[in-house]
Amino acid sequence: MDATGENDLRVLLSDLRPELNPGRYVYATAPDGVVPEGTAPVVMVREAEGLTLVLPEAQAAAAGLSCSFTAGWITLRVHSALEAVGLTAAVSLALTDAGISCNVVAAFHHDHLFVPYDRAAEAVAVLETLAAESGAG
Repeated sequence: MDATGENDLRVLLSDLRPELNPGRYVYATAPDGVVPEGTAPVVMVREAEGLTLVLPEAQAAAAGLSCSFTAGWITLRVHSALEAVGLTAAVSLALTDAGISCNVVAAFHHDHLFVPYDRAAEAVAVLETLAAESGAG
């Protein structure tokens, strides 16, 4: 692995180390395109239609934001390279086979998954099984 992350899919999968972050997270849109005071989004994406925020549910409620999709936030602790091929597909397939929806956000060091809150622990178990079955050989 170099400083920018791992590229080998087999290594990536065997070293996923999924970690469920505490709390409930929601998707919201900042109506004026500005991050509301008192919030600390974990994800922000500016689209033509507005600013999408993923943030703790309590912060969204306190800011009066309209929210959708209450999620658990899973961090894949493996340091994946941004140009790595197949990680998102393999993780998505494993979760699809379990009937769990997933929204993936790639950051510089790790990939982050937002799954239905009530199935987050199950999603971690699915990913741990995927890692165990992948073996780095």
